[in-house]
Amino acid sequence: MEQVLRSEPPVRPPLPSSPEELPAIFEYFREMRDSHPVVLDEGTGVAWYHLFRHDDVTRVLNDHARFSSAVGVFEGTPFTDTMLVKDPPDHRKLRSLVNLAFTPRAVARLADRIGELTTRLLDRVRERGEMDVVADLAAPLPSWVISEMLGMPEADWEAVQAWAVRFTGPDSGVGAEMRAYFGGLADERRRAPRDDLVTALVEAEIDGEGLTERELVNFCSLLFLAGQETTKNLIANFFLTLSDHPDVQARLTAEPALMPGAIEEVLRTLPPVWFVMRRSTAEVELGGVRIPAGQMVLPWTASANRDETQFADAERFDITRDPNRHLAFGYGVHFCVGAPLARLEARVALPIMLERLRSLRVRRDEPISIEAGIVFMIQRLGLAFEPY
Repeated sequence: MEQVLRSEPPVRPPLPSSPEELPAIFEYFREMRDSHPVVLDEGTGVAWYHLFRHDDVTRVLNDHARFSSAVGVFEGTPFTDTMLVKDPPDHRKLRSLVNLAFTPRAVARLADRIGELTTRLLDRVRERGEMDVVADLAAPLPSWVISEMLGMPEADWEAVQAWAVRFTGPDSGVGAEMRAYFGGLADERRRAPRDDLVTALVEAEIDGEGLTERELVNFCSLLFLAGQETTKNLIANFFLTLSDHPDVQARLTAEPALMPGAIEEVLRTLPPVWFVMRRSTAEVELGGVRIPAGQMVLPWTASANRDETQFADAERFDITRDPNRHLAFGYGVHFCVGAPLARLEARVALPIMLERLRSLRVRRDEPISIEAGIVFMIQRLGLAFEPY
């Protein structure tokens, strides 16, 4: 094997804070795929190996034996002891349990309800002629949907939605609130089961074994947070992307049947999650670089999604792209269990918005703030439309 390769600076991707900075990060990804597909970054005092090519990213995500999800950075958070940080065979138990509740049939039944909730949220802003798509729809819609799936009383929806905003890590205090809340809700469902996700998780068994109390509570917390973040960012990213492609917006308004392909292309070109984290468990070579055991590895799915070896004319936004095997929802055993729900929410909500919000346009006269890291988040995105 070759010795460790260090690249010329910058080795750390220039994460964007505004839409105007997006072209720079995508050009950086292209350059790194071409010249430094695997690079060591020691600038933070911790060694990180960044991966930029599609083949290397998928190899790491699919090789759980040599690249562990137990990275240690989520200790003390609601993600502790969840399938997010478990490797097989422990991961299988947790994944199997949630799959019992997230069946395609169960998700499909939500379509009408998602439409009702979307209409309710639009009714709040219909006479204003403007909205912050994040605060007014993209954030509350998936929060309400996952809250209802879990069995949380509708009277709690507005209050608990703030958990996702306030959660910033193990010291935010939100984790303790969620654990107490879901612990109480689980106790209620043991006494009086209902047709909801918490009841399903309380009762489900795999090989005669169910979730421990800690696993159940943390799992509910994970589902609540992760069950809304992807859709929230997908909806905001959709409108930001369409603001650069007005012809596509007009086409989708006229041909709603094209919406699924448009959603997939937004997921590819501006995904909600930009990278994941793994820890090497054995020495391995990627892209001609020797990675010792016990090292942190960052596969950049946002870069892999634009890899020219996998996607023809990769920088072009093409809503008819087929196939479109992007990695926005991950790959391998950790493929996002909520992907069908996120897709359904977007496929239901977005056509309703394009149909009802006439002359819809992004407010470019207002600042558009972006926070980019593991998750790409638009903090606020103003939309203007004709009141109705």
